[in-house]
Amino acid sequence: MLGLVALASLLLACSIGSVTLSFSELLHALLELLQGQSTGLATTLLELRLGRAVSGFVTGATLGLAGVMMQALLRNPLADPFVLGISGGASVGALFSILFFCAAWMVDLAAFAGAIAVAVLLFALAYRDFRGSGSSEGSAPLLLLTGVIVAAGCSAMVSLLLSIAPDSRLRGMVFWMIGDLSNTESRYLPWIILVGVAWFAIRSARAINVAAMHADNASSLGINIGRLRKALFFCAALLTASAVSSAGSIGFVGLIIPHACRFAWGADHRVLIPAAALASGSFIVLADALARTIIAPQQLPVGVITALIGVPVFLFQLHQLRTR
Repeated sequence: MLGLVALASLLLACSIGSVTLSFSELLHALLELLQGQSTGLATTLLELRLGRAVSGFVTGATLGLAGVMMQALLRNPLADPFVLGISGGASVGALFSILFFCAAWMVDLAAFAGAIAVAVLLFALAYRDFRGSGSSEGSAPLLLLTGVIVAAGCSAMVSLLLSIAPDSRLRGMVFWMIGDLSNTESRYLPWIILVGVAWFAIRSARAINVAAMHADNASSLGINIGRLRKALFFCAALLTASAVSSAGSIGFVGLIIPHACRFAWGADHRVLIPAAALASGSFIVLADALARTIIAPQQLPVGVITALIGVPVFLFQLHQLRTR
């Protein structure tokens, strides 16, 4: 069902915008693209919109999967991929690159490098929390506190870069921080990272189920909890770095979608992992389509739409959690 929803979201994103394409025009343009032709306006629009929609889908699926893994790592259903400050490292790297007039591919590389650098620093500072010794109830808050402190340092660096940036570069830097798909390109690396991590996550779903419910007794059930924590951390960090370097800091996707999937289909990670990835990808595609059309021809950053939707949904989910 979610696969069909994902396909429908891609078709909808390709058909709406400043110029609406009918189903027949969309089908004709798709046939021309498959034949390697690009002669009409509809074909050109489809090519532009399809690339952006596909990039949005892989970004959303990456954030959703990262959210599931981060929530399993911290044993907190309200954790999200940005909670440990990894996105802050990406922001520092990207804004530093934008400030010094680097090429677009260098911005992506700097954002990815910044996220990985913060992840390595966080792992070094919280190494004892990943060894599996001691109570998991005590290790998760310590890891979270370490991430909050690192994120605060990254936030200070971001504020410094924005304060010294010239006006000509400031708009691009702010749009990148909010989250924007207008300059994204279809690339293979985000798909490789997503498929590889999803394959590992589905293979480890049973162990994640046990660790999420009985982390302190997981060793007696044959699970190496220290190795699992390290794998979840590095996979979530890699996914976050991939998503943030591609589209900027798009908030709330990795928080509300996995939590909503958990409400709908339960906490079994064998179902939750693919469901959250598909639902998050569809959500970003639809949010970006709305951002392109709501005040067309002007385009809004997709991060604004996800925040406007995510804030009330998060408050509702938090109320439901407190009620339970």
